[in-house]
Amino acid sequence: MENDQGELVDLYVPRKCSATNRLITSKDHASIQIQIADVDPETGVALKTGGTTVALCGQVRAMGEADDSINRIATRAGALRNVWSYQK
Repeated sequence: MENDQGELVDLYVPRKCSATNRLITSKDHASIQIQIADVDPETGVALKTGGTTVALCGQVRAMGEADDSINRIATRAGALRNVWSYQK
């Protein structure tokens, strides 16, 4: 919720799971959020700006799909190459 000045005034802003697009509730203590940094291809140093944020709900982690989901999301974002491929 925003006030008249356009500032967020809610104490809690829910996140969405990057793999399933489900809301991650405040009671989901198995959820995680990681930041995948952008790396300069010439120097190999992590850049201060940008990156990809991945949030996973506890259900994805309980099913054992967290690694595959992170690889898929990072490949689509361009952070990984030749790691995840779609199999029919």
